[in-house]
This record gives sequence, C-alpha cells and structure tokens, in this order.
Amino acid sequence: MPVSVQLPQPRVCFRDFALDLTSGELHRNGHKLALPPKAFELLRALLEHPGEVVTREELRAKLWTADTFVEFDDSLNHAVKKLRRALGDSAENPQFIETLPRYGYRFMAPVETPGAPVMQPAPKGNRRAFTAGLSFAVALLAVLVALWLTRSQAPPVHSLAVLPFSNLTGDVQQDYFADGMTDALITDLAKVRGLKVISRTSVMRFRDTRRPLPEIARTLGVDSILEGSVQRSGQHVRITAQLIHAESDTHIWADSYERDFRDILTLQGEVAQAIVREIKVAVTPEENRSLTHNRPVNPEAYEAYLKGQAHWYRISREHMDSALEYFQLALDKDPNYALAWVGVANVWLLRGDAGVMLPTEAYPKAKTAVARSLALDSSLADAHIVNANIAGPYDRDWSTAEREYLRGIELNPNSADGHFMYSDYLISMKREAEWDREIHRTLELDPFNPFFQCFYGWQLVYLGRYDDAIVQLRKVLDTEPEFPSAHLGLWGAYFKKGMKTEALGEARNFFLALHDTEVEQALAREADRGYSVAMHRAADVLAARASHTYVPAVRIARLYAHAGDKDGVFRWLERAYVQHETTLTHLNVAWDWDWVRDDPHFQDLVQRMGLTLSAVAKAPG
Repeated sequence: MPVSVQLPQPRVCFRDFALDLTSGELHRNGHKLALPPKAFELLRALLEHPGEVVTREELRAKLWTADTFVEFDDSLNHAVKKLRRALGDSAENPQFIETLPRYGYRFMAPVETPGAPVMQPAPKGNRRAFTAGLSFAVALLAVLVALWLTRSQAPPVHSLAVLPFSNLTGDVQQDYFADGMTDALITDLAKVRGLKVISRTSVMRFRDTRRPLPEIARTLGVDSILEGSVQRSGQHVRITAQLIHAESDTHIWADSYERDFRDILTLQGEVAQAIVREIKVAVTPEENRSLTHNRPVNPEAYEAYLKGQAHWYRISREHMDSALEYFQLALDKDPNYALAWVGVANVWLLRGDAGVMLPTEAYPKAKTAVARSLALDSSLADAHIVNANIAGPYDRDWSTAEREYLRGIELNPNSADGHFMYSDYLISMKREAEWDREIHRTLELDPFNPFFQCFYGWQLVYLGRYDDAIVQLRKVLDTEPEFPSAHLGLWGAYFKKGMKTEALGEARNFFLALHDTEVEQALAREADRGYSVAMHRAADVLAARASHTYVPAVRIARLYAHAGDKDGVFRWLERAYVQHETTLTHLNVAWDWDWVRDDPHFQDLVQRMGLTLSAVAKAPG
C-alpha cells in the first residue's frame, strides 16, 4: 500500500501578492484579482526563475504553440501589459517585471514559497498534482539544458561595439547620464588587450537607430554588440545590458544591476567583468584589477564630471568654457577626483593647440592638472596620453612623449586617441612603417571619427600621396562640410600638385570655416593678381591683427611660405618657436616648408626642435 503524503497547496508570495499555482488565482491582501490565462501562465513562468532573465524564446516555447508563432510578439506584449496592469506595475519604473529589450523579462521582487512540495509516491487522488510537479521539473531541466547549450555553442567574441545606452527616465536632460554609462563601459572594456572595442565617436552615430544589429556590426567591423538602458531615480541607478552576437543574432549574455548612486563605479566594473567572463576572453591580472572600482564616488562630483564630458565632446569655444566649469565644480566637491583633473588638462591643452590662446599661457595649466591626475591615479591611460601631448609638442621632450604614448596604449590597448597621437608622433619622426601600423589601428577602432579621418588625409600629404589625400579629405567633407582642417589639407594637396586655382579656393574655404571673413575676402580680392600675391596680402592682414591679439604664428608663416616670402616665413616661424606652438611638431614633414628646408635658418630651427632634417625640395613657382 503506497504511503499517503499531504502535499501543501502550491502558493508563491511576493510583496502583498499571492499566486495559487493550482487554481490559477492571484490574490492581493486576500482579495482576488482578475488575471487572464496567458497573463497567469506568463507570471508563473517568471516566478519559476525569480531574479533571472527568461528569454522571449523560452517563453514562446513554454507558453505558445508553433501555430501561433507569427502572432507571438503581439500576444506576448499583450500578456505583459495585462499582467503589469493586474500588478499595478510600470514599464518605465518597474517594481515587478523588468524588460530587457528584444531579449526577455526578469521578475524583480523577492519571492517566497511557503512549504516546498515533497516529491514522494502519491495516492491516486493526488496524482494530477504530482504529475504537474514532475512535468514542471522536467520542463525546468529542459530549459536549463537548452540555455546551457545556447551559451556553450555561442560564437566566440573577438570584437564589440557598445551602442549608446537608452535613457529610460523619459527626461532628455538626463541623456548625459546614459552617455556617461556608455563611455564608462567602453573605457573599461577597452582595457582588455584580447578584445577590440570601438571608440565612442563612431558608436554615437547609432544613437536611436533602427538599423538591424548585423548591419551595424558590419559597418563598425565587429562581431558583437552590447546594448542596454539606464534608469535613475534619485540616488538609485539601474543598468540593464545584453550582449548579442550580431551575425547569428545569438544572445550571449544579459543581466541587470542596481546600486546606490555612490556605488556607480562598482556597478560599472561589475558589468564589464561579467561581460569579460561571459565571452571568455583572456585577461591579465593587471587588466582584471583595472576593471575593479571599489572607491565610492561623491555623487555631486560625478554628476558634474559627466556634464563636463558632455560639453567636452561638443567641441567649440563655448562648450569648452562650460566643460571647464563643470570639471572645476567636480573638483570643488572632490579635489582628489583624478578623472576631473584629466578633464581640466584636456580643456587647457585644446585651448592652446587650437589657437584660442597662447600656448605659453594654456599649456602650463594643462601640465599642472595632468600631473595632479597622475599623482592620484597613475593607471589612467588618458592622463598618460595628455602628458605625452604636452611633453612632445610643448616641452619638445620627444623621448618622454614616446614613453608616455606607449604607456597610455599599454593601459588602454583600444584607445583610438592614443594610437592616433602616437601615429602623428611617428610620422613627424619619419618612422613611416610604424606610422602605418598605428594610423590603421586608429581608423579600425574609430572608423567614423572625422578628426582622425581628416588628419589621416594630412598625413597622406606629408608622404607625398596627394591624390590619395584628396580622395580622403573629400570623403571627410561629404559628412563635415565645414571642417576647417579638411579644407587646410586639401589646400596643401592641391598646392603640391601645382593646382594653384584649386589651392586658392580651398584656402578661402579654410578661412571661411574659421569664420575669418577678413582674410577670405583679402584672398578673393587679390585672386586675379595671382596665387602668391593673394597669399601675401592675406599674410599681411593676419600679421597686422597679431599686433593686438593672439594669432597662431604658424598660420601667418604658412601664408608667407605660399607667397614665397622667405623673410616672412622665418620671422613668424621664430615667433611660433618662442610661443611653443605645437604645430611645429610637423616642421620636418609639413608641405608648407618644403622649399626652405635647405636654408641654414630652417635647419637650425629643426635642430632646436629636436627633429630630423628631410630632403631638400624645390621652391614654389
């Protein structure tokens, strides 16, 4: 005679809700709630895996038959809405059911199951309940096996792009926060040498895109895509992320993380570590340590830093001013915030490099800020790269510059900035084979960065590949028609090809893009008198302006060089040297000076800069 066992009634409780798995009834504080059959089945499926992601594919296999496949998306979405309505839940601020876009759902609330069932021989009257329990156990095992097989058979990940995270707050003023999370994950994952990670500038063009993931992956040259969302409520932050192998559309990993805002750095590190573990990429002990952020962050300092970064990426004089204000605010809140010191250094460096102010005024401030950053955290790749940009172009300490570029790249092998700046150093030193490797690595990591694309065109002019340079720079202007540096590069390429009319046209475009209509009009008025006359007139206009305001001396020397005025060239190159203008880095390769390279004055200047002399070229006709 079989042993008779009293099976407890299967009930699952969460918050003030209780779900009766036998009757299919949902109660809240003892009151029965209406729950359509599909919504009940969906809730039960989620409760079977509390805190875990249940994929859409698993839900379809469990709750929908094959003949409803075509209508599955609509049916599932409808069931989720019905269930949320019954629970009083919200997709925007979920308390129970979290959506992982295009992947699945997770039940978030704590779950209690009073009296777990005991699986023993059951009397006939309880055979139905016993069979149901056994079926569930078998189904659960099948799901786990299927999930294990899916992950174990997932294609390997060698490269990925982190698409801009969605801002789920509904407030566009919080976009900077979602972008900050995207930047942080890119920075963390980029530290892993065995993984290619696309840089920020190129992925940001896919914000809110509707293009299929395989197409995005092919465009960016990666095999996988990481996408996700950020939701912030007061001092509480939730990040949801999923990693997808794009070509096969295989979901490799998905998870959600919640933290207090003070622990946001820890949260970022945990997400990066989870991804690295899931894709099984080799990680060195140093790389693993770099993914761990244990220090709490001052919320106000972090907030100010993210706002500063948002302005920094929108490069203009006004945005630079705003970026510096926010970085300074971050340091007021936390003087030991190393990243904010890097931000301050970057602003001063750009001001000095872009001709906004005298380098001798701007660069010492950048130097002080980056030194403070490195003293606080020597593991910041960006700080080493900024330090290199000061040591070489400003201090003319080329050995320190190269050492700092290499250290920055060692700390962040996927730093497109690091590879580009090092490539520019290499071509200035006439190390062409090494330059070729670094510039192509740059363009691989950040293929849609107009700045890198433009200066690749410049470097092609340095190498005498004028036709290639013209094609490259025209490509930049197709997307960035007002980019001054692209017009400057075309001006040089046309000049070297002897195409004076086209060169003059691009010189005018260059000054128009700088909003310098006075010089552009001077070039236009003298165009009929010839290229050299027009260039000389424009040089005189700028030289007169430089008597009462800062004008980059190299810009004036360039115009005199194109005019064939050797005295003017050396007078203004000497001022550029005294002012530590960083464009003198290219003195040994820039096209403007080819015809004066054999002059003793020029050779002396090159030697004082610590650069190597190149072959002598003919003077312009």
